[in-house]
Amino acid sequence: MSAAASALPVPLTNLRRGARAIVQCVLDETPVIDDALHSTVGQRLIELGFVQGVEIEIVESMWPLGDPLAVRVRGSTFALRRREACAVMVTPAVTPV
Repeated sequence: MSAAASALPVPLTNLRRGARAIVQCVLDETPVIDDALHSTVGQRLIELGFVQGVEIEIVESMWPLGDPLAVRVRGSTFALRRREACAVMVTPAVTPV
C-alpha cells in the first residue's frame, strides 16, 4: 500500500501552489446552485471531472487568502472559490524520489 493510499483525505484548500493530489470524494452537503436543475455545488464539481481517482494540481492560489484557487484536472483549469474547493477531499500525491 502506498503512502498516498494510506493518508487521510484533506480538503483541497489545504494544498499549496504546485501540489498534486488524488481526488477521494466530493462532499455533496453544499448549497444549491441557482440553475434550472437545482444542482448542488458538489454535483457540478463531479460534472467538471473532480471524480475519485483523478489527479489534480493546484496551479495558483490568488492573493489574499488564497481565494480563488486555480486547479488543473484532466487537462482543464478551473477557478474554484475556497468554499467550493472545501467540498473536494483529496490525498496528496507522492512524488517519486
